[in-house]
Amino acid sequence: MEQIPQFSGRLRKNIVTVPDIIGRCSGIKVFGQVLKSFLFSTDVAIIRNTNADAIIAVYPFTPQPVISQALITAADKPIFCGVGGGITTGARSVALAMDAEFRGALGVVLNKPVPNELIIKLRERIDIPVLVTIVSLNDDIKGRIAAGVDFLNVSGAEKTPDIVKKIRDMDSRIGIIATGGKTEESIGLTIQSGASAISYTPPTTGDLFKDIMKRYRNEK
Repeated sequence: MEQIPQFSGRLRKNIVTVPDIIGRCSGIKVFGQVLKSFLFSTDVAIIRNTNADAIIAVYPFTPQPVISQALITAADKPIFCGVGGGITTGARSVALAMDAEFRGALGVVLNKPVPNELIIKLRERIDIPVLVTIVSLNDDIKGRIAAGVDFLNVSGAEKTPDIVKKIRDMDSRIGIIATGGKTEESIGLTIQSGASAISYTPPTTGDLFKDIMKRYRNEK
């Protein structure tokens, strides 16, 4: 295989790298960009220091435009922003999605409880992909697809490969972004089950600091 010329810089060598096995995915294509690896994070420092193709920025609080703006401004790669779907829903989610699009997000992500009617409304109002999170084999997957969702974001813990396979058996063409776990074996199984792309949860800033601080302590 031909070696790829690269530049890593003197000051930015320490970055969060996604597992190489993710490169085996087909990827999803958005506005001409092929995206295979998604970093699941809202940590601005990590978002600025990763080789992932894109970012999924979903957090367990009410979505706020100021947070989306901060993440979009900081990111140097495509970002998909959470716009609710559970407690935050209806007209508010539509407004958040439109705001995210206007600010430069490449896509929006809806939580599991979102009604299919809201997916239909969003498809009418925005011109960026709509992702819906699938967490269980019992989710209304057919309804999501029928409502016009662009991609499915599967986060089912150890059941993720089973959910991906079920979706792929239903629809061979739908784009599936799925959590792959921490090991190459689990990621490979998720890809083999039919995932188009993999979302990867990085170590925390605290975990990343551990090795650095150990090195500092050992310096003379």
